[in-house]
Amino acid sequence: MTEPRQHARRFAGIDIGTLTCRLLIADLAPGQPLQEVRSDRRILRLGEGVDQTKHLSPTAMDRVIHCLQEWQNIINSYHVEAIVVVATSAVRDAANREEFLVRLKRETGFDVEVISGEEEARRTLLGIRSGLPTGVTDILALDIGGGSTEFILDRLGQKPIIRSIDIGVVRLCERLLRHDPPTIEEIQQAREWVTRETKAAVPDMGDYRQATFVGTAGTITSLAAMAQKLPTYEPARIHNYQLKLETIRELEQTLLRRTKAERIGLPGLEKNREEVIAAGAIIIRTIMETLGQQECLVSDLGLREGVLIDLAVRMANR
Repeated sequence: MTEPRQHARRFAGIDIGTLTCRLLIADLAPGQPLQEVRSDRRILRLGEGVDQTKHLSPTAMDRVIHCLQEWQNIINSYHVEAIVVVATSAVRDAANREEFLVRLKRETGFDVEVISGEEEARRTLLGIRSGLPTGVTDILALDIGGGSTEFILDRLGQKPIIRSIDIGVVRLCERLLRHDPPTIEEIQQAREWVTRETKAAVPDMGDYRQATFVGTAGTITSLAAMAQKLPTYEPARIHNYQLKLETIRELEQTLLRRTKAERIGLPGLEKNREEVIAAGAIIIRTIMETLGQQECLVSDLGLREGVLIDLAVRMANR
């Protein structure tokens, strides 16, 4: 087991998402990049059916609780100073979220903070900012999740402008993409919905065209891995990769021509993402076309890192 760096403090963070749950244990020292000690992520689909029923299903809750019990044992072995657990869109939207939070506390010991779309974006921005290449200042960041998508315009010296729309890969699949593969009509309806919501989100954001377009989270990192045909996930090759719109269009067509079963094993595609990756490709392509963006700078850092950076700042100010 690695020892903390001198003057570094070791923290653990868990992000309970609509599609994916993520664990990060890291050392943080003032003025230094976050140093990953241990990480994991599982596609658990907590938000399955929430768009229709407004309830988290018992089986989905069980999957997440079982995973967090495993992670609790891992965290305990690393002697962390503090732990933060956040939940996003699916838990925000669920009428039975209190039942889930009580179960989590009872069965894992974790207190979970349910964060708003704006707070999710603020902490995601902390993660993205921690790993941008030299010279990138003003950014328009895009975070495509399972239940929602956040736009974050962050210009130096100005307060970030954040917009959250209720479209994510799970929600889009469940609401519109019901056939396997999706029909032409379903794809067209999906594009129209994403276009409409994007246009409603950005008109008052100012001149975002002068900012560098940055994308984070599983859809975009998966497409970056697929673009490079990576046999295994390599953060160093994905982080700060320039993903071009023309490449996204090609990948989208490859995905939409295949069934979920036929997508299994495509180079770079994360296991268990076969069902939602086509929805993700539709979302990123449509948003980029709507905003007039030709390429996307990929960030492998996001909410998971941001919750730890935020925790470190809060702990330092105590």
